Formats: sequence, structure tokens, C-alpha cells
Amino acid sequence: MRDTVLIVDDQKPNREILIEILKDEYKIKEAANGVEALGVIASSREEIAVMLLDIVMPKMNGQEVLVKMNEAKMMDDFPVIVCSGEGSLDTVEKCFGYGISDFIRKPYESEMVLQRVKKLDSLYQSRRESNDKLRKFAKVLQSQNKILEQQAKQQKSDNISLMDSLGTIVEYRNTENHEHIRRVKAFTKVLAEHMMKEFPEYKLDTEKIEQITAASALHDIGKIMIPDNILFKPGKYTSEEFDYMKSHTIRGYDIIAQIADNWDKELMDYCKQIARSHHEKYDGRGYPENLKGDKIPIAAQLVSVTDCFEALISESLYKKAYTFDVAFQMILNGDCGAFNPKLMEAFRNSREEFKTIASEGGTVEDAIEEANVEA
Repeated sequence: MRDTVLIVDDQKPNREILIEILKDEYKIKEAANGVEALGVIASSREEIAVMLLDIVMPKMNGQEVLVKMNEAKMMDDFPVIVCSGEGSLDTVEKCFGYGISDFIRKPYESEMVLQRVKKLDSLYQSRRESNDKLRKFAKVLQSQNKILEQQAKQQKSDNISLMDSLGTIVEYRNTENHEHIRRVKAFTKVLAEHMMKEFPEYKLDTEKIEQITAASALHDIGKIMIPDNILFKPGKYTSEEFDYMKSHTIRGYDIIAQIADNWDKELMDYCKQIARSHHEKYDGRGYPENLKGDKIPIAAQLVSVTDCFEALISESLYKKAYTFDVAFQMILNGDCGAFNPKLMEAFRNSREEFKTIASEGGTVEDAIEEANVEA
């Protein structure tokens, strides 16, 4: 509790006058010079409510005390009132420049001294109470923010799990390959990390890559709206059937748009971009909108490559699986359509990590973990 006034003056009679004025309201500590004053402050800093400081003193004068207090960042702890007969304008300006709260010229008028001390004491007490409330409020906010961050993290985890579940529903309609979505996610993460390192102009970062990787699970969600007689047709599509099959991009976008309000906006934006545009080609010959170049969102460009590559190395109703090397070269040669040249450079540099993921040895999860370590 701050209930003490520190009186600093080399003249004992002056100290006695001030003690007489203040003794009924405050406890008193005394110092005969600046050195003693700093010693008292060091031992009783949390008790001092107000300090009354003379200027002209031996050993260390009042201005030197103010310099030391500023260096030690003490001036905000309690108000300092300079009490001096040396009241030149230059001295007063210097003292206020050091951060004092008031200047009283000797000789003292008792009631005036008491009122100024009490007023400054009350002002600083209110300020300390306000600061304490702000600190407590800040702690409460920090605690609440931690809870919100944990909730957001859990919601994000739940969203990703739900995406994987939705993707699995699509995957299990496809009896040919139940590893497709997991491998597309693994390929996408690796390829995106290379793009982040090699082509910073795309402004990818770890958080965006995590979201794009999660969103890639829903790239074919629109296929749940495609009838089985088209989705599983073993022969060549008619023109009408192919047009209907291509509509899975728009249908997927629409499905995601219907559920987007309850999910993270940026994550849902990536989901919509990927579902709608993962069959677009860099030369404008893709579908559904014939987008060209970087008008195709980078998230969709990434999944376009990884989806196509995964399809090549997987057996389907229409073909046997290509070997890794053949499939990799087909992508680079443009046999599956035109891709972003920068993306192809990153794809080329991802070869060993892709090979790990595509390897027949071990599980897909093991391959993803190994790829993450290497990345």
C-alpha cells in the first residue's frame, strides 16, 4: 500500500515543516541528500505515494536525482513534487522536462502543500487502479483468446476430418482405387511446398498449403451427382455423356457452396476453386470455363497436376496403370494437357518425393510421413 511521503531536503527545519503539514495524512520517510533519497527509494519503492524533492543539496542535488530516476524508469511509479527556493524559469523547465508532477516554491503555505500532495496521490492511485484493471482485463482476454484458438484449432481439425470423410464417400463409389484421395493429398502437399520455395510470387505459405492439401480431398465431390451408368461406363463416352461427366466440376462447386457458411471461409474458397477448376488447362483447353494461364487459381492448378498424375499410375476401368517413370514423363511432355511451366519445374524437382509416395512398399501414410520429413 502506498501511504508514505518521502521528503528529501538537506535542511532539517525544512523537513520538519513538511512533516508537520503531512503527518496526520501520511507516513513519512526522510533523506538529507540525493544519495540517501535513492537508497530510500530502493528499499521502499512500493510504499512511496509522493516524493517532495529539494534541488540544492550536497553529495547529489535534486536534478541529479531526477536524472537517476529517469534512467531507472521510476518517474511513473509515484509523483515527484520539487520544493525549492531556487525557482528560476530555466530550473523549473528542466525539472518538468525530467517528468516531475509539480513545483512548489519556498516558503511553503501549509494547506496548499497538503492539497497538492493529496491531489497527486489520488491521481496516481486512480491511474494505478486503472492500469491494474487493464492488466487483469488483458489477462482475461489472453485466456479467452487461448480458448478461442483451441476451439478454432479443434474446429479446423474437425473440418479436415469431415472433408476426408466426404472425399471417402466419393472414393468408395469408385471401386477401382481407394487410395486416390490420400495420394492426391500427399502429392499436392509436396508439390505446393516446392512452389512455395521456388516461386514465391504465388504467395504460398505453410498455412495456405495445409488448407489447399485438405481441400484437395473434395476435388471430385461433384461425382456423387453423376449417375452410375455414366460414372462406371467401361466404354467410350458419347458426346452427351462426356458433357454430363464434365459437369461434376460445377456440381462439386455447388455442393461446397451450400455448406460453406459453416466452415472456414478461406478453406471453403480453396475447396470451391479446386472442385470447379481442377480440369482447366494452362492453354485454355480445359473445362468447364476454358480458363487460361494464371486465371486458373493456383490451388486448382496444383490439384490438376496431382490428380492427373495419380490417375496415370492407378489402374482403372479404361486402362492399366502406367509405371511411375512413364507417367512422370507424360505429365512433363504435356500428354495430359498443358500445365503451368513453373508448376512443371516444381513437379520435376518433386520427383523423388513423389516416387516415395507412389512406392508400392509400405503404406500410404508411411510414404506421406517420409515425404514430409524430406520436404
